[in-house]
Amino acid sequence: MNMSRNSKNTPEKIRVIACGMIAREILAIREQFGLDHIELKCLPAVYHHYPQKIAPSVDRAIVRAKAEGIKRIFVGYADCGTGGLLDQVCAKHGVERIEGPHCFSFYAGNAAFASRWEDDMTSFFMTDFLARHFQAFMVKPLGLDRHPELRDMYFGNYTKMIYLAQTDDPKLNANAERAAEFLGLAYERRFTAYGDLIPALTRAAAPATP
Repeated sequence: MNMSRNSKNTPEKIRVIACGMIAREILAIREQFGLDHIELKCLPAVYHHYPQKIAPSVDRAIVRAKAEGIKRIFVGYADCGTGGLLDQVCAKHGVERIEGPHCFSFYAGNAAFASRWEDDMTSFFMTDFLARHFQAFMVKPLGLDRHPELRDMYFGNYTKMIYLAQTDDPKLNANAERAAEFLGLAYERRFTAYGDLIPALTRAAAPATP
């Protein structure tokens, strides 16, 4: 029986092409579940601000992986603002991606996020990554450090920041709370852990059926 394993009886390598914003979480899940055969390839986290770059960059990364002889590939992105273009890339190459519209949804759990969206639609979402890199990833690129008057232009339609916490880290919680204060938003923390990212990765990394 072919269980897609090599001669050392270890699972066949799978390359996960993922957003740099979720690299730490993928590595943590790999360690937690002993998924040592996951090989992580990250694309720049800054694509969060430029979603038009995601689909073509993933396309190129898949082509490179196949050229290297990688047979198993999984895309570590939700749609992430590509408007279905990423799904077209996945379909072209016969690979799968993480389900959901964006990382906030799959961290919260796609079903749970959808059920609460009506109440949360005026909320700005924060993750561990954003709490860790708020100044470098949000404040400086948006020019808020140089032009504080832009704050209301970017965030004036939000009423609350919801920190979807992947870990119980008091420092990150304090960072997120300060970020909410900086943006003039009410603050709420919801502990989600890794949400749907765990089943997505464990299913993708499971041995292929014959």
